[in-house]
Amino acid sequence: MKSAILSVQEYFVGLGAAWDRFWFAPRDPAVLCVIRIVTGLLLLWTHAVWSLDLLAFFGPEGWIPPEMTDRLHAHRMAVGFFGYVTAPWAVWTFHAASLTAFFLLTIGLFSRVAAVWAYLAALQYALHITPGAFFGLDKINLLLALYLMLGPCGARYSVDRWLRVRRGVEPADPDELPESWTANLAVRLIQVHLCVVYLFGGLGKLQGDLWWDGAATWFAVANVEYRSLDMTWLAGHLWLSELLAHATVFFELFYCCLVWNRWTRPLVLLTALGVHGFIGLAMGMPEFSLAMLTANAAFLPTGLVRGLLDPIGRRLDALGPTAGADAEEAE
Repeated sequence: MKSAILSVQEYFVGLGAAWDRFWFAPRDPAVLCVIRIVTGLLLLWTHAVWSLDLLAFFGPEGWIPPEMTDRLHAHRMAVGFFGYVTAPWAVWTFHAASLTAFFLLTIGLFSRVAAVWAYLAALQYALHITPGAFFGLDKINLLLALYLMLGPCGARYSVDRWLRVRRGVEPADPDELPESWTANLAVRLIQVHLCVVYLFGGLGKLQGDLWWDGAATWFAVANVEYRSLDMTWLAGHLWLSELLAHATVFFELFYCCLVWNRWTRPLVLLTALGVHGFIGLAMGMPEFSLAMLTANAAFLPTGLVRGLLDPIGRRLDALGPTAGADAEEAE
């Protein structure tokens, strides 16, 4: 009896240790920093397009009546900037500041501050624009921006890193950079959140008859409003269209199970590349596809990311004299 109790106790102690390692073990921030770059670009691009007719979407005389915004916000525990500040100059000032934050996040200058402002700014746009143009791309952008605030997203491949090396407060050799538990926490949260997104996406598809009979893919590529690549040749190969529909549902439902296994993970990520590559090329949604693939990048091995980007990072870090070199020259 005593040995059984000890075995149970050891099991839960080991389980607790595994849980702690999963969330809080130190991790190299390289993957998080790559996610920062692409997320910053997506935020900058998707919000810069509002500049073409900013006041029509966010001004007091825009397409969305203030009464509709008030009714929507009445049932939310949220405060929207555009619902209370309507002066054109204030709207444009906020917009310019937000675009600046997105740009700073992309290049990694004042990364932690820029990440906070970028998330809060993107949230304000989303709160106001919901009735007109709040789509999956905006939701994934917010997902990524939220977790970038938690970790050292400017530790690598950033202007912040370059400045720290120049000042001599950080080693020039990227191999000497310390790992961070907050980087691991941020990446883990992206991974888990993405699993939830796919799971509910698959469950949602099960409610549609077109996904059960396999016709969903054909109706998607045949819709001229979304078509960016002519895939109507699938009409002569409906078995392939049906296979793609069923494979998509399987992929989304079982992503959360298969992606954690090291043997099936490469296949899952390659499938994600195929699924979102198809959506981006054939259905006119390249930004959404890029955002989803950026979230999937949270599962990439750190060694792969560093192997691809560290040579570029080393060249950037070597630009300009370091503080130590300046001191030697002065002597």
